[in-house]
Amino acid sequence: MRRSRAALGFLYDFVVGDDPLIAVVIVIALAINAVIAGSGTPVWWVMPAAVLAALTFSVLRASARGASKSEPNR
Repeated sequence: MRRSRAALGFLYDFVVGDDPLIAVVIVIALAINAVIAGSGTPVWWVMPAAVLAALTFSVLRASARGASKSEPNR
């Protein structure tokens, strides 16, 4: 039981990491990828677009959070 709990903790930290929202976006992108692939349409563009969107959102959110915490230099 202890090893399985440790393994599940590792998997959670590895997949979710610091930002659970990014993990959710990637899971949704994988689901969209599966649906589009089932229709026979090429899906090579879905994951790069999802990663680019998730990365952009994450950087903008982090920079906004950092800007609100920092004080102007005087």
